[in-house]
Amino acid sequence: MADHSEGQPTASEQRFERELPTVADTEALGRELASGLRAGDLVVLDGPLGAGKTALTRGIAAGLGVGGRVSSPTFVIARRHAAGPRADGPPVPLVHVDAYRLGGSLDELDALDLDTELDDAVVVVEWGSGVVERLTGRHLLVRMAREPESEVRTATWEWVATGPGE
Repeated sequence: MADHSEGQPTASEQRFERELPTVADTEALGRELASGLRAGDLVVLDGPLGAGKTALTRGIAAGLGVGGRVSSPTFVIARRHAAGPRADGPPVPLVHVDAYRLGGSLDELDALDLDTELDDAVVVVEWGSGVVERLTGRHLLVRMAREPESEVRTATWEWVATGPGE
């Protein structure tokens, strides 16, 4: 993976947090995060069902200017969206992965060939925590939470460096 750290927080910087009262707020955060993403970046989304992972991915896709409807790729596992016009950088495709059904299987992960996708795309992986981090030396970790019996969600995010051998 190329070094795209310029202008992005490092692992030693603080974690950011935002309350997301609506789906529109969640998508807006995704668009904001997309402004700092480039080809070769890995985004790992962690959180329970209904926390807003797919809505955040829709926002990232919109911010990247990619084409096509963005929905959870639960049954196809991975979906590639073509690059489109982008106001804040060169066009870059998006690969949206739902690792839930992989169950932590490294063989199935390898079969997706995501390390090759990382050469020219932003890769967003739902349910990828603890599974996909080994694909790159650093990734954007976004933890999503939903308040019980409420529509209010909270997102925390930070760039995380993965050391050798991890």
